[in-house]
Amino acid sequence: MLQKTVVLVKPDGLQRGLIGNIISRFEKKGLKLVGLKMTRLTDEILDHWYIHHKGKSFFKSLKDFMKSYPIVAMVWEGMESVAAVRLMCGITKGYEAEPGSIRGDYGLSQQFNLIHASDSAESAQKEIDLLFAPGELFEYDKGEYLYLYSEEERA
Repeated sequence: MLQKTVVLVKPDGLQRGLIGNIISRFEKKGLKLVGLKMTRLTDEILDHWYIHHKGKSFFKSLKDFMKSYPIVAMVWEGMESVAAVRLMCGITKGYEAEPGSIRGDYGLSQQFNLIHASDSAESAQKEIDLLFAPGELFEYDKGEYLYLYSEEERA
């Protein structure tokens, strides 16, 4: 099933100059980029984004980190893209992440883990609504889908 998923390159990924490498990995996988922008996260967005962490001891430092520099927000589309993107990112702790994953290849930290990826289709839609205005996502044909997915998968 075609899905949309959100990826954020966090402030540490921006500072380390990894945006191009990260985008390239998703493109090489065959995912379709349907939304892309650089933005600064606000307290309001972060309060919604990290509502599950509200009240925890690290909540303020997490928000401060995510507001410290701009982030690059992307929406990727593809078959089962939520699961595929999460695998490509690797587990949260960079020092435990699998070699070949983004965090495994570029990260050593738990907090400075370079990237965020939606954990479900429902979360992806919530995150899209928080970051992208109507008209900022694009629909277009991707010719290589004919060579990525079988006819049955595209149906």
